[in-house]
Amino acid sequence: MGSRPRFIDDLSRAASDAPGPNPLNALSDDALLDAYSRTVIGALERVQQAVAFISVERRLPGAPAGRDSRGARGGTGSGFLFTPDGYLLTNSHVVHGATHMTVTLADGAKFDADLVGDDPGSDLAVLRIGSPEPLPHVELGESSKLRVGQIAIAVGNPLGLAQTVTTGVVSALGRSLRSNSGRMIYDVIQTDAALNPGNSGGPLINSGGQVIGVNTAIIPGAQAICFATAIDTAKWVIMQIFTHGRVRRAYIGVAGTTRPLSRRVQRYFGLDSESGVHVMEIVKGSPAALGGLRTDDTIVAIDALAVQDVDSLQRTLDASRIDKPVNVTVLRGAQRLELALTPVEQAS
Repeated sequence: MGSRPRFIDDLSRAASDAPGPNPLNALSDDALLDAYSRTVIGALERVQQAVAFISVERRLPGAPAGRDSRGARGGTGSGFLFTPDGYLLTNSHVVHGATHMTVTLADGAKFDADLVGDDPGSDLAVLRIGSPEPLPHVELGESSKLRVGQIAIAVGNPLGLAQTVTTGVVSALGRSLRSNSGRMIYDVIQTDAALNPGNSGGPLINSGGQVIGVNTAIIPGAQAICFATAIDTAKWVIMQIFTHGRVRRAYIGVAGTTRPLSRRVQRYFGLDSESGVHVMEIVKGSPAALGGLRTDDTIVAIDALAVQDVDSLQRTLDASRIDKPVNVTVLRGAQRLELALTPVEQAS
């Protein structure tokens, strides 16, 4: 083994200056360095058999129908099984427009896959493969409980290299990211766990091996700035796809971000919520614009249901509110206003 890392020597000197025995002298370099490694290894072991490699074929414009390879364009990505009966989650942009999809599991088994539902608005898609035996699957966590700074582990197949693992931390929460369809994806997790082409659709997991996000994007030219769709958003999308075969959303035409509310503001307006949605952009002619909503307003409730963040705003604007008047509570300066507007169905 090489020389001890400098930071361990610094710790050891600091401990030797303190009264009593130096606990670091009793520990080997391996013992000091392996706690983090054991955490990553343990988390990986819980999910690696459920992480899949996805290859797709798309028909080129003008090519004849059928699976003639001369008229096909290939693509690859990652995904993961979330039920024992073969349902997988991946990114929409990995499989959107595919004429054929093949899923390869960690043990090398290959399956043809069917598209159950595709939602470009959240960049998520659900696939299914058929297997006579129960399949390994992940445990879905709760992204609402995440804290900035906690361990984040990305698993996937970048550039076709199977079962690649990168580690980092949760860098920020509540980000917004524009999907390939042009719509905004809200409540996005920012991490510095490195992602590369082919990681898309793979799981972002916590130290316990629970999936906290779906790896989705990087910023070209930037370092250590990567994004994952929060798993709470993914759960909602999955249920919509299982229920309707697609995602139905009520649309009011705003882009916003989660904004904390000070205790003074909470007391002044009599609010229980610690945050709301700060309106950053309003689409011209949208229900929000027609209803009098303005940029810099803060949405705190819809029909008396608290709106604490962008994710809760999306969940509140579900299919049940399409074409039905709603009452939106907003904070505007020193005013608390009640605005009436009618959401429409979001175009697919």
